[in-house]
This record gives sequence, C-alpha cells and structure tokens, in this order.
Amino acid sequence: MLQPSKIRRLAPIIFFCLAVALVPVAVLRAGEPLPKTSQDGLELRKQTKQRVVYVKPGATVSQYESVAILDPYIEFSKSWVRDYNSSTRGATRKITDRDLEKARQELSTRFKTIFREELTKGGYQVKDGAGPGVLVLRPALMNIEVNAPDLMSPGRSTTYVQSAGQMTLYLELWDGATSTILARVVDAQSDSTVYTQNANSATNSWAAERMLRDWADELRTKLDLARGKSKD
Repeated sequence: MLQPSKIRRLAPIIFFCLAVALVPVAVLRAGEPLPKTSQDGLELRKQTKQRVVYVKPGATVSQYESVAILDPYIEFSKSWVRDYNSSTRGATRKITDRDLEKARQELSTRFKTIFREELTKGGYQVKDGAGPGVLVLRPALMNIEVNAPDLMSPGRSTTYVQSAGQMTLYLELWDGATSTILARVVDAQSDSTVYTQNANSATNSWAAERMLRDWADELRTKLDLARGKSKD
C-alpha cells in the first residue's frame, strides 16, 4: 500500500515528468505522430494539437470515491522569462527568481484548492494519503507564460492584451493501493478574451483560475461518467 510518506516521496519524480511531458507537446507542434505505446506500457488514446492521452489497457476509474492530490510541480517557460527580461528596461520591471518562486507557491496553492473544491463538489473525498479506493493525482503545470506580468514595480505602465497567457497541464493518475499508473494526460491551454483588456494581477489571476477550474471540472466529469453518473 502506498503510505502518506511514500506518496510525498513521489513528488520529486515530477521533475522527470517535465522532460516526458514536453516531448509530446513538441511533437504535436511539429505534426509528428506519437508512439502507440509508452515505455511504461500505456496506450495512446488521443492525440490532438493541444492534448495527448495515454491509458493503461483495461484500467478503469469507476471504483474510486476518494482522491489524493500531490503538490504540483510548477515550471515557467525559460524562453518567456529570458525574452521578457531582455525586452524590458529597468531592473525593477524585470522578472526575478524571487518573483517566480512566489508565483510558483501561489499557483500550487490555487491548483490544490480548486481541484479540491471541484472534486468535493462531485462527492469525492480528498485524502492526505493513498490507500485502497484512492486515486492519486500527480500533476505539473509547465510552459507557463504570462503576457503582461504585474510585478507591482514603481512607475509601471498600463498594458493591454487579448490573452493573459498560457500553460500546459501534465497529469498522471495512479492507483493508491498498488502504485500502478493508470493514465497520463498532457493538455496545453491559452487564455483568450473577446476584447482587449488592461492586464494586471487581478486579470492574470482570473485567467489562471479559469484554466485550472476547467481542468478540475473536466476531471470530475470524467470520473462521474466512469461511475455511471450523468453530467449535471
């Protein structure tokens, strides 16, 4: 059985997922087909320009009434940080490591809060550890770009954008009793608005929440359908 201490030790493995997840995204952008079977035995079930889904043959999630959510690994696009800082004048307007770490912590907390809310709404119990009947979620948010980050610097100018930015969800589903991987999903999303808006910390926050809540709602819906529950 996967105990709480062991489930916490799984978290550093998410660094390996960074390399694994970026491969499908890069391949999709190049229009190249992915392997029908992954190295860990999962079968390719879906491949689009933004989404990749691998599933363990014969796996089902209909038996799970509880979930455990690991802390998500958060990674901002290195090219975005480099390009933003090189095009920005003034040291106070550049993105620092401290800015990124603060953003990682906030996004990690928001991820777990939103997924907990949505899954609880569907009647699922959110556990701190694994065990029989517990579905373990191993997430990462990567390739994150914010088109107009609000760094709260003195004399900052107003910026108008049509999209707050983008990020990619990498999510693995594991059986909490046997430590068996059941599915892997990579989904790239970008926020877009129908009108040009002033970008600030509030609009950036709302955009991130919309994407996270959409992902959480979709997961809850998929789990409900597997258990024979109709969508509300």
